[in-house]
Amino acid sequence: MASTTTSTRPERVSIRQLPRNIWAISLTSFFMDVSSEMVLNIVPLFLSNVLGVKTNIIGLIEGIAEATSSLLKVFSGWVSDRLNQRKWLAVAGYGISALAKPFFYFVNSWAGVAAVRWADRVGKGIRTAPRDALVADSIEEQHRGLAFGFHRAADTAGAVVGILVALLLVWLSQSTQTLLTRRTFQTVVLISLIPAALAVLSLVLGAQDVPVRKREGVPIRLKGLGRQFLVFMLLVGLFDLGNSSDAFLILRAQERGLNVLGVLGMLATFNLVYTLVSTPAGSLSDRIGRRRVIIGGWIVYGLIYLGFALAQKGWHVWALYALYGVYYGMAFGAAKAMVADIVPAELRGTAYGTYNALLGILDFPASLIAGILWDGAFGWSGFGPSAPFLFGAVMALLAALGMLVWRPQPLQDTGD
Repeated sequence: MASTTTSTRPERVSIRQLPRNIWAISLTSFFMDVSSEMVLNIVPLFLSNVLGVKTNIIGLIEGIAEATSSLLKVFSGWVSDRLNQRKWLAVAGYGISALAKPFFYFVNSWAGVAAVRWADRVGKGIRTAPRDALVADSIEEQHRGLAFGFHRAADTAGAVVGILVALLLVWLSQSTQTLLTRRTFQTVVLISLIPAALAVLSLVLGAQDVPVRKREGVPIRLKGLGRQFLVFMLLVGLFDLGNSSDAFLILRAQERGLNVLGVLGMLATFNLVYTLVSTPAGSLSDRIGRRRVIIGGWIVYGLIYLGFALAQKGWHVWALYALYGVYYGMAFGAAKAMVADIVPAELRGTAYGTYNALLGILDFPASLIAGILWDGAFGWSGFGPSAPFLFGAVMALLAALGMLVWRPQPLQDTGD
């Protein structure tokens, strides 16, 4: 298996040489993100502008929505390892998310929004670990960063398209209004159903399972993931505790003066930067090591969150959110590739389930902390809009320092 610290540079391959599975999975993620980003990025605005929900409740909804999928991620990844099959679990997860989205059209309370978000996250919980494991199974170790980077780029390109479609629909429906309306939200939901269906079809028709050779006598359980994986999870957990839902960034942008069209334009810019950075950053991690790329991404995140805390105008938030795409492009694909680098091949599903579950579990306290810091709770008024971002910056820089100290060792790959 490729070392995270090796100096040997792998032979470069082009995107066109990536296996069919990588293309099929990436196309699925593209279509699902077109659908999801059309809707989910304006859900906080729907809650705030239409339903009049306070920021701390929005933080609670976002936290619960992610946390509900956490145990499913571990279980689904474990099942995919036991069965040595990934595809159909991923298909089931994408299908559940696609079926949940129409119910956004009918919701008229924050509890209804929370229920639909929960159902959508159940689908995500089922699909994420098998999908990530299938990506890792489908590519040689020396090109794993490129594969995950390309997958993230396709996923985020879908977000760009989804946000641009939502922006167009909002502009056609209410170009002179500052706040989102119910009718506009419902229109966006209806259009989002088309790419959601295409996402499921792309995976059903395009991907195939890649059986992994298992070592005799190796049990499929968390303990087998090893000490290095545990250390990596501790560092990721420290970082993610300050990584609250991006709903707070959307609300920060509106609080600093951006209208709905401005917010959607800002999100489109972010996802465009994310798309452009992901593939070259993933390829870079194949050459210089995942650890260095992740450290760089976390430092960028800390500095950007400090900027969010100090931002005075809407365009400040827009510019910072564009740079925020650099962090995502650097860190996300490299971190997922690193998971495969430090665990046995036959435990990849369990590892990705655990990794994604940790992120989901911590989304709840991270978002709850952010909401309380901003808006207060139990009679306390809070510190104001800057506080969650200062907290996030500190946690990111501490995690980067921990990653700098940690020295992971190469793991011999025996599964492919």
